[in-house]
Amino acid sequence: MLQQTQVDRVLPKYTQWLDKYPSLEALATAPEQEVTDTWYPLGYNIRPKRLQTIARESVARYGGRLPADEETLLSFKGIGAYTAGAIRSFAFRERAAILDTNVARVLFRVFVASGDPKSHAMKRHLWRVSETLVPIRHAFDFNQALMDLGAMVCVARNPKCLVCPMAKSCRAFPFNPDQPPISPPISNAKQ
Repeated sequence: MLQQTQVDRVLPKYTQWLDKYPSLEALATAPEQEVTDTWYPLGYNIRPKRLQTIARESVARYGGRLPADEETLLSFKGIGAYTAGAIRSFAFRERAAILDTNVARVLFRVFVASGDPKSHAMKRHLWRVSETLVPIRHAFDFNQALMDLGAMVCVARNPKCLVCPMAKSCRAFPFNPDQPPISPPISNAKQ
């Protein structure tokens, strides 16, 4: 629900969603139109349909539980690398990398600071950086902190560089703190 949707819009829907669908089985057996209506007005209306499909497959093939292994998660239609990593990290507390928009922005600014952050080659590179950084223990906390850093401090516009815990090692941090880095692509960041 939080993918490209603000937290204040998601919170009431999240609570309503969990009240209606407290398990994958409840979601799998719900009428499709009800699921879509419950999701409204979050947008991206393919998402509730995909979630229901995932719930149905989980019930039919895995006893109503999502599997924890990456390969099986990636076999579900609608679960890509980011979602598989998030499920493994947040639901199963496993060491798994994530790379959403906020995390990509943080990693790009801190470790790269030049090039096209939206290119496929850069995204592959940022995935490798993310995989390297995830600690063996406390991956959940690390990933959550990285997401929060990107959502609240290293924001796309007007980042709060002066309070950023990564400022000293950030490749995009300007020599002049009154001129914070622009959102990617960062073409003239001082290195």
